[in-house]
Parts: sequence; C-alpha cells; structure tokens
Amino acid sequence: MKKNLKYNAIWLAIAVLGWVLINVFEGVGIIDQFAENTLVLIGINIILATGLNLIIGFSGQFSLGHAGFMALGAYAAALVTQAIPTEGGFVLGTVIGMLLAGVVALIIGIPTLRLKGDYLAIATMGAAEIIRIILVNLKITNGPAGLYGLPQLANWSLVYILVVVTTIFTVNFIHSRNGRAILSVREDEIAAESMGINTTKFKVAAFVFGGMTAAIGGALHANYIQTIAPNDFGIMESINILIIVVMGGIGSMTGTFAAAALLGILDMVLQGFGALRMVLYSLALILIMIFRPKGLLGTWEFSVKRLFNRTKKKAKEGA
Repeated sequence: MKKNLKYNAIWLAIAVLGWVLINVFEGVGIIDQFAENTLVLIGINIILATGLNLIIGFSGQFSLGHAGFMALGAYAAALVTQAIPTEGGFVLGTVIGMLLAGVVALIIGIPTLRLKGDYLAIATMGAAEIIRIILVNLKITNGPAGLYGLPQLANWSLVYILVVVTTIFTVNFIHSRNGRAILSVREDEIAAESMGINTTKFKVAAFVFGGMTAAIGGALHANYIQTIAPNDFGIMESINILIIVVMGGIGSMTGTFAAAALLGILDMVLQGFGALRMVLYSLALILIMIFRPKGLLGTWEFSVKRLFNRTKKKAKEGA
C-alpha cells in the first residue's frame, strides 16, 4: 500500500511538472490558441480511450458503444450548466452524467456481456444507437438540433487535471484485486470461472467503469466546444476512439496516450491541406498499422517502479 502511494506521488509530481511546462510554453507564446485547442481535444480523447482500453484491452470485451456513454455525459453536463452556468453546475452535471452512464452501462452490460466477439460489438453498437435516437426524440435535448450557446466552463487546465485523475483511478483499478480478476477473465474465461471468479460480474464492472469515464469526456467536450448534437455521438465517434486504442496498443495505457497525442498532432499539422487532409490522415493510419500491427507500443507500459528497480540494480552493480 505504501509503495503504491509512493509511485502515485511520483506520477502526480510528473503530472504537476507537465502542467507547469505547458503554462510556461503558453506564457512565452510557443503554445497559441490553436495548439491549446489541440491539447484539449487530445486530453478528452485520452480520457475516452483509457476507458475503452479498460473494456477492450484489459477485460477482453469488444465494445462499439462508447459514444453512447459519452453522449449521456455531454447532455447531462450541458443541461445542468444551462440552468446553473457556474463551475459548481459543471461538477454537478458531470457527476449526474457519470451516474447516468454507470446505470445505463449496468443495464446494457448484464445481458450483453454474456455475448462474445462480433455479437458483443453489434449489441453495444445497437445500444449506443438507441441512446442517440432517444436524444434525437426528447424535447429537453432540443431534438436533432442539439444544444448550443453552452457556457465554456472547461479549459485545458481542467481537462489536464481530469486526465491525470481518471488515469490514476483507472491504472489503480487495473492493479487492484478486482483488476487482476478482470485480467484473468481476459486471459482465459473458462479457467477463471473454474477458480470461482464471477466472470460476468467483473466484465460488467469494467464496462461500467469505462462508461463512467466516457461520461467525463463527454461533459468536457460539451462545455469546451459549447455546442452538441446527437449526430456528434454516432458510430463514427466510437470508431475514432477505437482507432486510438488499437493504434496505441490494446492493453497499453501508455500506448493510448501516445496514439491520442500523435493523432491529435497529425490532425493539427494536416489542417492546411483542406479536403486532402482526411486522405493523408487515413494513409498515415494505414502505414502505421502495416508497420506496427500490434500498435505503437503493443502491450508495453512505462513503469516508474521498473525504472526505479533498474536504477537500484545499476547502482548495486556499480558499487
């Protein structure tokens, strides 16, 4: 326990250093408004992709419904902040969105997570589409027109803080007893069940956790972009998040960060190419997946613990 606190404290110190560096770069003009927008979108994508990676990479369940949970978080935060346009309203809206996404994920997960592979993907995609259609037909959500003129209560600092918080919670969940049970289900569900592990329970737990983190990403998206519509949360949004997970490496949180950053920077660099931008973007994805079929980092993770152990080993050898 003490070691975990120590490593979490080190990661927190690294995160604080990163926040200071971004502030310095912004102060001297290296990071302009356009680059800041890119940083925010990268941060939101990291939150969304880490949650999906928990579901796909660590529990072994192929889900295409992440955009639905993102939509629940976005609309909950948007509706609350329209009524209460303050930081407290944003926090309240985000919490409501997380709880709503968690409940919906539980309702969807219990029957669908008994399915596997393509069947599960189709079921979760259908669930996300049901959520989107409901949002289109509700008066409170302003139907297909969506909500606009939302207060901009999210900025890069808040996104950065929530990236750090959600990542720490997700990684600690993976390394917990429940997380190890989830990993055992991924490796061999039959063997895990024979050892007394309730496989459905742990698959649903990962699904609910991932859905709640998606709601956080949706809330940030709504209150940074300041406008949302049901079509923003279609199947293509789920696929975009899936691309980040697969490209970074399924089962690698470090890879998720790397892929989200690379794709965000690539999208920013290609802005000047007009209609050719998406062709070049797609070509870059194809080339990356040809030369790195297991993703940028595969299953490799950067570990402070491993770094410390290696440093100690070298120090002992030097002595």
